[in-house]
Formats: sequence, C-alpha cells, structure tokens
Amino acid sequence: MIVCIAEKPSVARDIAEILGAKTRKDGYIEGNGYQVTWTFGHLCGLLEPHEYSPDWKAWALSHLPMIPARFGIKVMNDSGIQKQFKVIESLMATADEVINCGDAGQEGELIQRWVLQKALCKCPVKRLWISSLTEDSIREGFSKLKDQSHYQKLYEAGLSRAIGDWLLGMNATRLYTLKYGKNRQVLSIGRVQTPTLALIVNRQLEIENFVPKAYWELKTIYRDTTFSASQGRFSSVEEGNNFLETVKSSDFYVTDISTKKGTESAPRLFDLTSLQVECNKKFGFSADETLKLIQTLYEKKITTYPRVDTSYLSDDMYPKIPEIMKGLKDYELLTRTVLASKIPKTKKVFDNTKVTDHHAIIPTGVHPTALSENEKRVFDLVARRFIANFYPECKISTTTVLGEVDKIEFKVNGKQILDAGWRVVFDKTKVEDNEGDNEKEDDEKTLPIFVIGENGPHTPTLAEKWTSPPKPYTEATLLRAMETAGKLVDNDELRDALKENGIGRPSTRAAIIETLFKRDYIRKERKNLIATNTGVDLILTIQEDLLKSAELTGLWEKKLRQVERGEYDAKDFLEELKEMVRQIVFNVKSDNRQIHHALQTIEGTKCPVCGKGSILKGNKAFGCSEWKNGCTFRKAFD
Repeated sequence: MIVCIAEKPSVARDIAEILGAKTRKDGYIEGNGYQVTWTFGHLCGLLEPHEYSPDWKAWALSHLPMIPARFGIKVMNDSGIQKQFKVIESLMATADEVINCGDAGQEGELIQRWVLQKALCKCPVKRLWISSLTEDSIREGFSKLKDQSHYQKLYEAGLSRAIGDWLLGMNATRLYTLKYGKNRQVLSIGRVQTPTLALIVNRQLEIENFVPKAYWELKTIYRDTTFSASQGRFSSVEEGNNFLETVKSSDFYVTDISTKKGTESAPRLFDLTSLQVECNKKFGFSADETLKLIQTLYEKKITTYPRVDTSYLSDDMYPKIPEIMKGLKDYELLTRTVLASKIPKTKKVFDNTKVTDHHAIIPTGVHPTALSENEKRVFDLVARRFIANFYPECKISTTTVLGEVDKIEFKVNGKQILDAGWRVVFDKTKVEDNEGDNEKEDDEKTLPIFVIGENGPHTPTLAEKWTSPPKPYTEATLLRAMETAGKLVDNDELRDALKENGIGRPSTRAAIIETLFKRDYIRKERKNLIATNTGVDLILTIQEDLLKSAELTGLWEKKLRQVERGEYDAKDFLEELKEMVRQIVFNVKSDNRQIHHALQTIEGTKCPVCGKGSILKGNKAFGCSEWKNGCTFRKAFD
C-alpha cells in the first residue's frame, strides 16, 4: 500500500480524487492501492526546555545558556493532533512506500519530515512537488516524483532555522526578562522579530527627534508652465530674495529643448512580498490578510503556489501561457490581443536562473467562481499583472526644457506617453510608483510646445518650505525593508540582489508583523506602524547588535539559504549560532549599566539616532552624549 501525506484535509481530498481513492476512513481516504492521509498545522515541534532538563523549568540566570546536547521533537499536546498522528503512525507501520505531499517549501518539508521521523517511517519515501493544485498539475507532479534525498538540504535548512530560533528565542527571552524585566513582563526576543521591531523603533525615534529646517525654492511661471531654478534650494531667505530680485526685471528666454524617447516595462510578476505590498497600498490589507487571501486562491486552484520570493517564470512554463490566457474569460478583451499573435518570450519574464523551487504567482487558467470581494480584488491584481507582462512595452517621450532669466537657469521636465502598451491592461494609464510618492508628478505632465529662443514675461515666486522627517513605516514599506535588510532600494534589480540577505522568509514575514502586534510592541494608526512605549523601551534596552541589527540578521538568513543550496554546512551554522548565544548571555550577565525602570531606558546604550554617542540621563530626560555635535535624540520621562 502507498501512503500519501498531504498538508491538510482539503488537499488530501483533491489528491485522493485524482488517485482514485474513494473510501472515507477515520483520518484518511483509501482506494486503488493508496491511503491518503493528512497533517494540519504543526503536528510536531521541538521539545520545551524542561523536557531536556528538569532544571530548565525554572527561569534563572544561572541556567543560561540552555544548549541541549541533542535536539528532540515531540507530537504537540492537543487531542485532535494526537489522534491524527496515531492514524498516520498506524498507516506507516504497514506502508510499502510513502509519498510526502506536504506544502512545497522549506517549512512544509520540515513539518512532514518531523512527522515521518516521529512515526518511525522505515519504508522508501518520495516527494510530490507542485506549484498549483489543479488536476493537471497534481497528475504531472505524480509522474515526476523524486526520492526524499533530493530535498535533504531543504530539510537541513528548515531544521537549522527551527533550532536557531529555539536557541536564540528561548535563551534571549529568559535572559532579558530576568535581567531587565524586573518581574513586570516577559521581554520577548526573536531572531527576526527583534530586528524588525528595531527598524520600526529607529524610524520612529528619527521622526520624534527630527528638527525641521527652513529652505527656500525659487520658481517661475512662463506660459502656464512652472519652471524651477536649477540652483535648487536656498538655505537662507536673503540668498533666495537676491535671486528673486534679479529675475523680476528681465524676460524669460527658452535656451534649450531636449527630447528623449524610451520605453517602460510592465511591473514584474508578483512574488509574495510584492503582492502584500501592493494589497497594502491599494486596499489597506495587512500582510497577514493578503497571505490568507492568496493562500485561499491557491487552494481553490485559481492561482499558483503563493509563498515564493521570485518574480520570474521558468522556461518550461512558456508553452502553458496560451491555455492560461484562454482560461481568463473575464479578461477576454485584454487576452485577445496577446493570443492574436505569437506570445513574446523575454528574460524579464522567463529566466531559469531566477527560479528555484517555485515560479512567480500567476493565474492557473481555472475560471474563478464563488469568490469573496477581497478574493476578487487580489485575483484581479494577479491576473492583470500576468496579462500586462505579455503586452508591448509602453513607449514614452521625455522632454526637458531649459530657460534663463539674466543668466539664472530654470528647467522643467515632462513626459508624454506615445504608445500605452501594457498600461491599457490597467484601469488608468498612470501607474502608481512603488512607494506612492507624489514627487514624480512634475515628470509625468505633458508640456506645451516650446521653441528655442522664444521669450516673454514670467511670474517668479520664492516659497519658504521646511524639511520633512522620514515617513513612518506602513506594512508595505516595512515588508520592503525586511526584504532588503533595512536598505532603501527602489530599483528592482538591486532589490533582487539584496533578497539573499533579507530578514525572514516571504512566508513568515506576515506572521512576524502579527507577533509584534500581539505582544503590544507596535500598534497601527491608519496605515502607519507605531512602536508602543514597550517596544521602544525593549529596543533601547538591547545592547547587542546581533539581536537587533537587520543587516546582521540578513547575513544569518543568507547562510540559511546557502545551507539550502548545499553551499554551507548546517553543523557549522549551528556551531556558530551556539557560540553567539554563549557570547550574548555572557555580555548581558556582565552588564552593570544603570536602568531607569519606568521607561526601561538604560544609560550607556548606543544612541539609536546617530549611532555615535551613548545615552545619558538628565533630570527629566535621556539624551545623546553627541548633542553638541548635532544629535537630536531626547526622550522625556515623568
């Protein structure tokens, strides 16, 4: 008998139907030589500290660090889980072969491997690896089963991640709670959670301590077009007025006109993070809401596997594109154009080197029915983005006009869309840029026709403006920051290069953000993420950069990816991690800094704003030692 283990009951039913297993049993479906069973959630997990040593049940600094000689797993203590595990265990005992049909990703591999190990599976194990749950995809997957050993490195990476999270989370949480919590609350520390919180806190402190500065901009209106002085900003009103007085008495002359034609490519296909970013910007969905919606669409066979970090398709998908297009019946007016001629195959869409286990999120071609309003919204984004990538590029013309008033240069930029191309797939021809910036509006406008040498009266103005603080993180911008380890990157190619060092995985980032909400470290004001006093105090308390640096955590993430590819040994990774935990425990135990309990702010901590000075305590506030050199950090207390 061949036993198949799926990730959940609904997937097991789909697989059983295709395999011809029709007889329902308690905890599995049987027939045609197959028994199809399932897991749900995490059936197994790593042992708790006290299950390694009774001494570790009590929280005590003297017991840290807790580093088990060998890690063990257990079946979770839940009656439903225990019952289902016994079903799996009994099926394993008589199986001739097992097919792991778990979620086709690192976490799914780990969950299923733990179940197989705990059930003492001794027969050969093969792996089903699919990118969608359509009948064709499942049948194709069963025709290409691979031995479990093919995915050994994926399992080792998942296991290393789980052990790493246990070592750091268990030790650091107890360590900081015992040292600094003063029995008030548990100070939860996590490998990805803490540097993510640090991103939010550091941004918030920058905003709170931001000192606006005035500047002046000289502009003039000629033929209903606003030109800006090439000089840029003036730091004093006197300097600005001098230029203003100079240009008031002379005519405006057009000195140069340059036009450059170019093209714009369609926005790339969605990976999970870019879909979460888009849904947050357009609909206000949280990262977790978007993940649940796209997961539902996947389970309804309408879209492909969602937990992906690539925006490319593999070459073997190219022959399938026409059928997928034909299945998008609600978009027939748009797909008709694509199907009317040979579908283009470009490196911007198809690139085997950018695809590992799964390709970008695209429709499957199955016609969607019975979708909720929010599911329709997400599917519409995926479908339009997919169709747009097979349309011609948008052709544009960018014009720069230079003018002069008494040797003072002015300029204006304008853009004209010559051929909308892929833009017709969307409801409007102007596509919002990634961060929703309005700064590009000047470049988007169409200019009147100017002639070199023409001149005439103009209306100059000098406007006082103030520098603005950084914007608070939204879930959209935080997801991008997690993806690039805190670096601000607009360019898609550069962002791809930094993904290797991103913190967390696409599939876990939503859960990390939700954890910060649940632990009252952050709250939401409209779309903005705001750190609570508890969250700010925790980050100020943590002195160890290893615990709160997005960049250092990103390097850790890179090593895990190298483990997955077989380029780095999992044992070496864990040894490095154990040594890091030992060092953190030693450093915190040795810390004799003075703490102000009301705020959990510690004197001597590195300044979170300038990073150069240290925090000093005054009568009514904490401030940075570098305040004479311009640092603005200050935090008041009662």
